[in-house]
Amino acid sequence: MGMNESEASLIIKAGAELLLAASADPRSNEGYVAVKANIAMALDNIAQALHNFEAAVATADRSTGWVQDLNRVADDLRER
Repeated sequence: MGMNESEASLIIKAGAELLLAASADPRSNEGYVAVKANIAMALDNIAQALHNFEAAVATADRSTGWVQDLNRVADDLRER
């Protein structure tokens, strides 16, 4: 893809805002299993991106806890 990390993060933010708006709809239970699976996959990818960013800077491991937390949430979403 031809975008940088800042542009990609804006798409993630916009997607989260759209998901929030859609969740206010009474039909929001439709496809909830798929929604949880998609969010879990997105969280895994965000965690990997954070890990990649950390690997590229001299002061690595700043967000190791965040990566672990995101992976745990993703796992929980898949299990329920």
